Formats: sequence, structure tokens, C-alpha cells
Amino acid sequence: MTTIKVLLADDQTLLRSAFRILVDSEPDMQVVGEASDGAQAYELTRSTGADVVLMDIRMPGVDGLAATRMISEDPELTGVRVVILTTFEVDDYVVQSLRAGASGFLGKGAEPDELLNAIRIAAAGEALLSPVATKGLIAKFLAQGDSSGDGGPAGQGAERLSTLTGREREVLVLVAGGLSNDEIAAQLAVSPLTVKTHVNRAMAKLGARDRAQLVVIAYESGLVRPRVQ
Repeated sequence: MTTIKVLLADDQTLLRSAFRILVDSEPDMQVVGEASDGAQAYELTRSTGADVVLMDIRMPGVDGLAATRMISEDPELTGVRVVILTTFEVDDYVVQSLRAGASGFLGKGAEPDELLNAIRIAAAGEALLSPVATKGLIAKFLAQGDSSGDGGPAGQGAERLSTLTGREREVLVLVAGGLSNDEIAAQLAVSPLTVKTHVNRAMAKLGARDRAQLVVIAYESGLVRPRVQ
């Protein structure tokens, strides 16, 4: 069994201790380090070979948002997935974290099983959005952020979409809708392997680290429009 190496980044010692006990109780994952600020989180991510970083946004010094960006921009850490932990599940910090390269986010009040599942989802390269934060709200904040001009890694999405084939664009729309490869395959009447190939090609062409970044690009480019609530 492959062990998922997890790094905990939070300025609250008690919270880190609780997360460590929970994560280390699972046979397929292990805590490899703890950080109390963003700078330490970045350094430990490099030195421990972590697969998934549970990252608090609000930390002293270098915050979780900056640390997430540092990790995502490091070419030696392309396989690392960052899951943002926050008490404020729907705010502009969350959107910025997705732009900075996070694979998703989860509320600190999530149930233990939700947290463990989040780690597994992120390690598998899937996009993670907590149940409380609906796709419509995510879309709304992405749209607001895009109009403010603070771009991010997906800022050039509209131009880059021209590199996609028609089928890749179609798959991208369905990925942005939160569908899994199996669900997309059923809808398009193709195999899950074919869908995975299209997703991987779209990620490569658009410079996306994972499916979460594809979702950001789909909205910021205008390929998918926010739903009116």
C-alpha cells in the first residue's frame, strides 16, 4: 500500500496535534512534518517529500496563501497537492488560494472522515470542494476576482483555450461542473480512460497542476459561466 505523506501547516499547536493523531491512525497515510507558518511549510514541503499539505490560510509571517503560491511555483514540487483549511469556507481568500495552486479547501469544522477523504482525493489529483461551499458560490467569487484583474495562474485562460480540441473543451466544461471521469465517460459514451487522456492533455496545454486549476481556467476564461443563485 502506498503511503500518503502529509504535512500539517497551522499556527495552532493543539489543532495540529489533533490532525496528527487522526492522520496517523490511517494505514495509508502518515504525517511527515508540522509547520506553524507559511515559510516553514514551504521548506518542510521540500525537505519531507510531502504529497499533501493541509494549509491554514491565516498564519503569522508568510501566510498560507503565499506559501501555497511558493509551492505551486516550485518546479520540484509539481506533484504536491495543497488543501486549504479555513474557518471561512466561502471568501475571497479561498478563491485566491485556488488561483495560487491549491487543489481545494475544507472547513476546519469538517468531520474526521471528510478530512481523511479530502487528503485521499487531493493525493489522487482530483479537485476538492467542501460540501458547504457550492460550485455556484465558487463560480461567483471567481467571476468577481477575474473582474478585479488579479489574474493568477489561470489569468491567460481565454487565450490558451484556443489550443484545445473541441472534445477537450467539452470535457473541460464537464470537469468544471464537478463530474468525475466515470460520470463524464457515461455522458459522452466513451471510456473513462479516454476521458482521463483528454483531461491530462487539457491540463498539459493549459499549464494546470490538477483538476481544480482546470475549474478555475474554465470560469475565468468564460468557457463556463457562473450560475445565478
